[in-house]
Amino acid sequence: MHREGLAEYAVLWLYLAALAWTPFWYGSNDLIAWGINAVLFPGLAILYEASLLVRAKPHPVALRELAVPASMFVLVVGWIAFQTLTWDRLPFANPIWQMAAGALARKVHGSISVDRDLTNLALMRLLTAASAFWVALQLCRDGRRARLLIASIAGIGAAYAVYGLIAAKLGQLPWLDIPASDYVTATFINHDSFATYAGICGVAAVGLILRHFQNEMDAVSGSWRYSVSALIEACGPQGVILLAAGFVLLVALLLTGSRGGTIATGIAIVALGLLMRRRGAERDRQSLTTIAVGLIAVVAMVFAFGGVIGGALEERGISDANRLAVYTLTIRSILDAPITGFGYGTFREVFRMYRDRSLSVDGIWGQAHDTYLEVLQGLGLVFGLLLIGCVVLLVFRCIKGAWHRQENAIVPQVAASAACLVGVHALVDFSLQIQAVALTFMALLGAGVAQSESSRISLKD
Repeated sequence: MHREGLAEYAVLWLYLAALAWTPFWYGSNDLIAWGINAVLFPGLAILYEASLLVRAKPHPVALRELAVPASMFVLVVGWIAFQTLTWDRLPFANPIWQMAAGALARKVHGSISVDRDLTNLALMRLLTAASAFWVALQLCRDGRRARLLIASIAGIGAAYAVYGLIAAKLGQLPWLDIPASDYVTATFINHDSFATYAGICGVAAVGLILRHFQNEMDAVSGSWRYSVSALIEACGPQGVILLAAGFVLLVALLLTGSRGGTIATGIAIVALGLLMRRRGAERDRQSLTTIAVGLIAVVAMVFAFGGVIGGALEERGISDANRLAVYTLTIRSILDAPITGFGYGTFREVFRMYRDRSLSVDGIWGQAHDTYLEVLQGLGLVFGLLLIGCVVLLVFRCIKGAWHRQENAIVPQVAASAACLVGVHALVDFSLQIQAVALTFMALLGAGVAQSESSRISLKD
């Protein structure tokens, strides 16, 4: 560690500690956790900016490098703030406020958002995620810190996976009021949310495993027997630690019984294998050998521990009639306010107005189980697509780096694969709305974008 990088490493270790905390309190799906995270991550961003100012140092990644997605994000934040404005004669105010005024027989200030408190809370969580991305982006321009971030996320996830496996047998910690379940949930209330978190950390672990074994095989040439021998010899202390982390994460994932989380993780691992496939005849053969052995190991684990997920698929299938009905009703609400939306983060209140007999009277739907639809419903089509688009642009940058970079390519490769996981799972669930998942993904995305360009290219202010 160079003396000039002490400040960066100090902030990085604090950042890693914050990431390790996020799953602890119900996956940060709680008002207390939202408040703590809203102090931690923006606070770290302010601390890092202050350190740059004191040392008269430029940003490792200048804001101009992200001009388009950053501009889109600023527009979205401005629109969310506008949705909460209360004017006496706001032309875009939702009609529900006029109805409330009539019912209460008194003046009520209207706004675009049907629940300004929920919109402000959602905005706070969005800014927290943006802060997590910004800190990772700046710290991980250095390849060593980027690799440390990925290894730490894999290690943190493995620790929670071990706890989840133990808790499934012995019971939860006494201060965690989590309902008893036949599935592994760790510190999360919802097994699907933990599946996504374990999947993200599992992708990081698998990426490190493949990179380790590929590096060990670079010096090997000859028949496939030599390649297999090199793989076996690579199972030294570092290889064993990586394999153990990947093993417990994938086992915990399978025992969550989450159909969407398991399928999305499988797709992400396949994407990771494709991104890590090296070009050139000899390297291509070595990559295929490594990936083939890895797939065999994963298939063996599925046969050994996949009974829970197999039972879930047999019992409930892949589709869900209730969710399809919710999607239909959500789309109907989007079409009723396609430009203004109903207010960011207000799905719970909006859905009550649209719920009909296509759903049973049992249960409360607090999420649409499709993050894209919720974003479009809350922000409207224009600004909803802007928010989705700014993330997509960052992911494309990671894909480009994953494909073209040589050194530290593992960082954008893991980030792009994690994006594939959460992007697929967001179609059928709300795990991205759980802060432990969102903040961990933002950390990987920031690192991936930072390492998407060669270290020989200066991205400084």
